[in-house]
Amino acid sequence: GGPGVKNCIADVLPILAKMLENMKAEPLHLCHRLDKETTGVMVLARNKEVAERIRLLFKTRQVEKTYWAISLGEPDPAEGIVEIPIVEKEVKSHQSHYKMTLAPNYRLSPEDGKVVKIRKNRNAESAVTRYRLLASSSACSLLELQPITGVKHQIRVHLAYGLGCPILGDHKYSHWSKLAPQKLPEITLKRLKLEQSKVRHLPLHLHAHRLSLHLGEWIDLVCKPPPFFQKTLKKLELDIDKD
Repeated sequence: GGPGVKNCIADVLPILAKMLENMKAEPLHLCHRLDKETTGVMVLARNKEVAERIRLLFKTRQVEKTYWAISLGEPDPAEGIVEIPIVEKEVKSHQSHYKMTLAPNYRLSPEDGKVVKIRKNRNAESAVTRYRLLASSSACSLLELQPITGVKHQIRVHLAYGLGCPILGDHKYSHWSKLAPQKLPEITLKRLKLEQSKVRHLPLHLHAHRLSLHLGEWIDLVCKPPPFFQKTLKKLELDIDKD
């Protein structure tokens, strides 16, 4: 749900329950959220009590989440942790809009290159993302990501502004000052058989691949990427070992 969301998952919960159980089934309960452009695992509960327990696990960060993303460029180093607070800011341009952005605690002074502590932004939330390069080709990478915290758009912001590797199809976080389609390298366009003028139709390549949670026993939920994501992997020759 949210502003500008036409098809909300909550609207189909009663129908889903009837398909799974029978016509008298009570609606399924939503346990967490995914950004509207993100694909992947969603946890639904059959009754309220279990839903509450699972929501608490998400709230207290006891759910292990693993995402896959196709990014532009290659992160350096190939594996690591991004730990930079995030804050929402208004972008003042001819089309004013809001974006999440980095609010680091330190910066380099332009005068002498010394490290300077920045006054903390009161609204900034601490954000931690673990990342690992799985494959790279065609000026793109396939990354495995584990958000340790759950800040809005955290993975997208940490990749784009922290590592300089925006997610393929993330038109919102590929530029700071404007809302415009992502600019793709020649080799990427060629492999995707795409013209730059059509890039705006490219979907966000961010996928919630696996969720692990403990409800008496460990439950491991895996969801393979949707067809568009798999096709892009093939076209870009991003080969990975199947696990």
